[in-house]
Amino acid sequence: MDRQMSGPQAHFLFPVSEMRQNLPALRQTLATVVESMGYELVGVEYHPNPANALLRIYIDCENGVSLDDCQRVSHQVGGVLDVEDPIAERYTLEVSSPGLDRPLFEAEHFIRFAGSEACLELDALLEGRRKLSGRLHGMDGDMVLLVDGGGREWRVPLAQIARARLAPEL
Repeated sequence: MDRQMSGPQAHFLFPVSEMRQNLPALRQTLATVVESMGYELVGVEYHPNPANALLRIYIDCENGVSLDDCQRVSHQVGGVLDVEDPIAERYTLEVSSPGLDRPLFEAEHFIRFAGSEACLELDALLEGRRKLSGRLHGMDGDMVLLVDGGGREWRVPLAQIARARLAPEL
């Protein structure tokens, strides 16, 4: 569900530095609200845009997530965001289920979904590659372990992963 919010106008170049609080602090605030409602906060994405930024929240629960669940969470989170006012510019709040191509945000996710196929996009080249896909083998310290289709094991620093998603296995 999209929800239009507005705040003072400003110019934005970087997503975290232009928020009134940083993304980890915002994630903690959102986790408190979402978890108190009986859902898991899978992750938070913030995409700045001078015209209308996007704050996307992924939620999940044991029985899956319905549109009604997303609406309830959007209503509660929207109220908290109105009070806390962590984002200065106009933005859209979107609450979504993680879907079949579930995003992976934290080390715990890479451990939890070990054995699943995943696609990784990196911030920088790793041995000439920016995109990797294969089967997750968990974590070793701060390294994500991924074995590609050719049997090669990749050790990818978690901090170097820009985006990671499970590959739907249908």
